[in-house]
Amino acid sequence: MTPTPAPHDQPRFAIGVDYGTGAVRALVADTDSGEELAVASWEYAHGRRGVITDAADPNLARQHPADYAEGFTRTVAEAVASASRNPRFHPSRVVGIGIDTTGSTPLPLDADARPLALNPQLAENPAAMAWLWKDHTSHAEAAEITERAAGTPYLTACGNVYSSEWFWSKALRCARTSPKVFDAAHAWVELCDYIPALLTGVTDPRAIKRSICAAGHKGMYHPAWGGLPPADFLASLHPSLPKLRDTYTHPALPADQPAGTLTPISPTSSACPTTPPVAAGALDAHMGAIGAGVAPGTLVKILGTSTCDCLVAPLTDSIVTIPGVSGVVPESVLPGMLGIEAGQSAVGDIFDWYVSRIGNGFQPTTANLPDPASTHAHLTKLAAALAPGQSGLLALDWHNGNRNVLADPLLTGLILGQTLHTTPAETYRALIEATAFGARMILERLAQHDITIDRIVNCGGIADKSPLVMQIYADVCNRPMHIARSSEACALGAAACAAVVGGAHPDVPTAQHAMTGTKPRSYTPDPARAATYAKLFDLYTKLHDAFGGVQSAPDLGPVMKQLLAIRDDVRRAQTA
Repeated sequence: MTPTPAPHDQPRFAIGVDYGTGAVRALVADTDSGEELAVASWEYAHGRRGVITDAADPNLARQHPADYAEGFTRTVAEAVASASRNPRFHPSRVVGIGIDTTGSTPLPLDADARPLALNPQLAENPAAMAWLWKDHTSHAEAAEITERAAGTPYLTACGNVYSSEWFWSKALRCARTSPKVFDAAHAWVELCDYIPALLTGVTDPRAIKRSICAAGHKGMYHPAWGGLPPADFLASLHPSLPKLRDTYTHPALPADQPAGTLTPISPTSSACPTTPPVAAGALDAHMGAIGAGVAPGTLVKILGTSTCDCLVAPLTDSIVTIPGVSGVVPESVLPGMLGIEAGQSAVGDIFDWYVSRIGNGFQPTTANLPDPASTHAHLTKLAAALAPGQSGLLALDWHNGNRNVLADPLLTGLILGQTLHTTPAETYRALIEATAFGARMILERLAQHDITIDRIVNCGGIADKSPLVMQIYADVCNRPMHIARSSEACALGAAACAAVVGGAHPDVPTAQHAMTGTKPRSYTPDPARAATYAKLFDLYTKLHDAFGGVQSAPDLGPVMKQLLAIRDDVRRAQTA
């Protein structure tokens, strides 16, 4: 039974739990002000920084489901205990719990809605684990789905290209390469659907509430064709795929709807001594958008290991298609609005790759390497002293493929313009600039399709910690960059939805108005730097279109000399 919410004359609180790539975080927030009373974090126990990889296959990225229940229990218990030191807080005043996770991160379940990897016989089998969002092993399956769906409406809402990062390509890959695991599964669910089911004691896969956010952006789910693609389409890919459709609960829900209540018998219930309602889950980027204040005309950039851009538009009965944009889905971001999602497959991961593999020197067996964080700080200080174009370098940010606007996971990174005098700081800055150019490419694609963007709000670790990155983004995009007030925007967005489900607010925009905001500081584009970056972006676009397959006969001959000319002009101006 759902407990009676605390009277309005008493403080009310919501818990948001954010399952990220490397760790899970729990946040306790005041529903009236958004004040964050406590935050707790726990790094996943399995894998390297929470990710299980395979040296023989660089495309593989999995997580062990055992970490999910433990992560909730550890972080929520710690956050509740910490919040309890505040005299205003009491666990009985928690009105709801909200969940966000990475995605598409699907995992196979048995008949009792337990992950197959919790079966001792399958505990070490990667196919039985959660297929993390950045797993690209199913690139061939994604290409086949794209080909088979041609002439159907099923990809119209996701840019007409299916991704290896998404639900059906991963399930299809498992069916083909690990049939014993696939046959043992009674259902496949997104992580953002599994966690609420775990918390609410669901033991039948057919009773698991599904998220419209994950279903629409990753699973070809749309009301226009009655939800998931029909069984005959799925069977054309593999005869066993339709069984996953049979266990799918309809309709898929936005995050302001309840998934159930925290049950005393769930393995995680000890973390919270009461039984508040649990909101339907959603993807981390979309909850981050809510926590950063997404609204009509406001685009939210969630900057982390990768990035997601989220915005909303008026809901329409027709299917809206933006080529190269990974999702346009009803109610996936805000209830009652059309949700639009785009993004880049690697941003922070590129910076970390450079620091750990190149900037430090690739010496994995050496114990005395400098701390990566200190190297980030050192390179940032040196890179900040450089002017745009001064290095003569130009990079493509495709070290983990290109999510948007090319939707090709097999593209790779590139750095042009290196000489015997190129420094680590110059390369580091060029990589930052490359991610900014990739961000601008998405903005220009949205503008080409009449999507209005009046304001950009950034959230996530990079937005909080790197003024250099934010200033480069402002200069490259020639737009002011605002920063979300909360450093835990994803968890705060989940808490805002929990506040709605728990009755503290009537709807999500009202909860946002009360609980979210931006910091006083913003980053304004510098006209001179923006002018130089406009020239570099023209060259980036040529590289993008040539190596991305947009142009069939590209002429890259002049690019290297044009890049040198920009470099020389900048250096002459510095000495004038």
